[in-house]
Amino acid sequence: MSQTACDYCGCDVTAHDPVYVEELVDGTRTQTGAFCTYGCLAAHIEHEGLATGTTCRVEFE
Repeated sequence: MSQTACDYCGCDVTAHDPVYVEELVDGTRTQTGAFCTYGCLAAHIEHEGLATGTTCRVEFE
């Protein structure tokens, strides 16, 4: 079994319940990240400020 390092903590993701991130690259879904768990993914998002200034949709009543 190959070992894939978590993009946040560096641990082997196959030893956990991994989460993989994909993005569209030239119209094709491409894996762009691997994380041990949602905890590492959430920590990565927070640490890198990836959610700052982003929203998919905001509705006001």
